[in-house]
Amino acid sequence: MIAVDQLGFTYPRADGPTLKGISFSVAAGEVFGLLGPSGAGKSTTQRILMGLLRGYSGSAAILGQPVQSLGRALYERIGVSFELPAVYLRLTALENLKLFGALYEKKVRDPREVLAEVDLVDAANKRVDQFSKGMKMRLNLARALLHDPDLLFLDEPTTGLDPARARMIRDLIRALKARGKTILLTTHNMAEAEEICDRVAFLADGVIPVTGSPDQLRREIGKRTVEVVTKAERETFKLDGIGTDGAFAALLSRGNIVSIHSSEATLDDIFIKATQK
Repeated sequence: MIAVDQLGFTYPRADGPTLKGISFSVAAGEVFGLLGPSGAGKSTTQRILMGLLRGYSGSAAILGQPVQSLGRALYERIGVSFELPAVYLRLTALENLKLFGALYEKKVRDPREVLAEVDLVDAANKRVDQFSKGMKMRLNLARALLHDPDLLFLDEPTTGLDPARARMIRDLIRALKARGKTILLTTHNMAEAEEICDRVAFLADGVIPVTGSPDQLRREIGKRTVEVVTKAERETFKLDGIGTDGAFAALLSRGNIVSIHSSEATLDDIFIKATQK
C-alpha cells in the first residue's frame, strides 16, 4: 500500500534536509506507526505521500503507483484525519459531512452511520462551534471515514479525548484493520502505538534508525531479566536458565510472592533510545 525508498526532502532556504533518505513499506491491512519527536519529519513524509509536496528525491508510491502519477484520483482512495480539526464551525456535524461527501465522485457512506462510529450521532444537528476539542477530533475522524477509503492517515487521533473515548477510537482502528483498511498512524502516545500498531518506525533527525513490531523491539532492547518481589525482599535473576536456578526456586518456595515480571522495554524506552542524538 505504501512503498518509500531513499526518500529525501529539503525545504527552500532550510539549513539542511528534513528527510535524509528514509525507506519503509506498509502492507495492505497493516497498522503502521510512524513515531518520532516533533520536527523529525513525520508531517513532511505524510505530505509527500498525500501528494501535497513535490521536489523530493528517491521514490514514494501509494496503492502500487508513484504518488506524482495519481493526481486527484488519490483522494478518492485515502482518508486523512489531521491533528488539528479541519471542519466548518458554523455548520452542524451532519451538514459538515454532507458538504464533504459532495466533493467525492463515488457514493459515500451514510453520514449518520459514520457519526455513530465515533459516538457523535446524538450531536448530529449541533453546530460544531459548540463542540469540545474532543468532539471536533472525532468529527475530523468521521470526515476521513466518510468515503470508505482504502488507506487512512491518522495524525494523533486520540488527542483531547478522555480515556473512555480514546479506547473507543482505538477499538475503531482495530475494527477498520479487520475490514482490510491500511492505516498510517502518527502519535506521541507510545502506549497507544504499542497497543494497536503491527509495526512501528522511529523517525529522528531525518532518518529511521529503528523499525519493527513492538513485541520484537521490546525483546531486543529490554533486559533479559526477571524481577521477583516478596513481602520482604526484591531480587533480579537472569532469564536464561531460570528454570534451573536454585536461588530462584528457593525464593518461590517460600510462598510470599507479591509480583514477578520480566524487565521488558516499553516503547517509551525505545523511543528515547532510538531518537536521542
